[in-house]
Amino acid sequence: MTPTSGSRTSSNRAKGQLELARQRGFTLLEILLVLAIIAMASIFVVPNLGGFDARTFNTQLRQAHSLLNYARRTAVVTGQASTVRFNVIPLVERGEQSGTESDSSQLSLSNVVAQWNGSGIALRFRDSTDREIEIEEVTEVTFYPEGGSTGGSLLFAQAEQSGIIDIDPFNGRVSTRDYEEDL
Repeated sequence: MTPTSGSRTSSNRAKGQLELARQRGFTLLEILLVLAIIAMASIFVVPNLGGFDARTFNTQLRQAHSLLNYARRTAVVTGQASTVRFNVIPLVERGEQSGTESDSSQLSLSNVVAQWNGSGIALRFRDSTDREIEIEEVTEVTFYPEGGSTGGSLLFAQAEQSGIIDIDPFNGRVSTRDYEEDL
């Protein structure tokens, strides 16, 4: 009986050593799984590292386009003129002027339904006679109930990026395009 129990003990020791050897390293499947997770994470992280300014500029351009469309719809539905105000300098940076009562009464009298505040974006206005005006503070675009508007083009620029929002004076249609297409 002694030899049998001794052989069992040595086989148990061999199994224990084999299990320890297996626990020391990683399997190929585990390594591949970790590499796949790292690759998937890099797909999401790397594009977000650069181009933040481009995304901000495009977002502000889309927001301005949406506000113009909103004002156009509002004018047609309500039967009253609707205006979008474009502030090159946000109201917060203007100081004490933004809190006065005359500003709030002016907002209600001019039917301003939306306001766009540019941060770091240069804005120019081109009228139907191709005359360009650099907007230093505020400009407004008004839409009328019959579908027309004050018309013109708003030229947005920030660093190396630029875009144009065209507003048709006859039907009020709003369209966005790159500045390079204009040249």
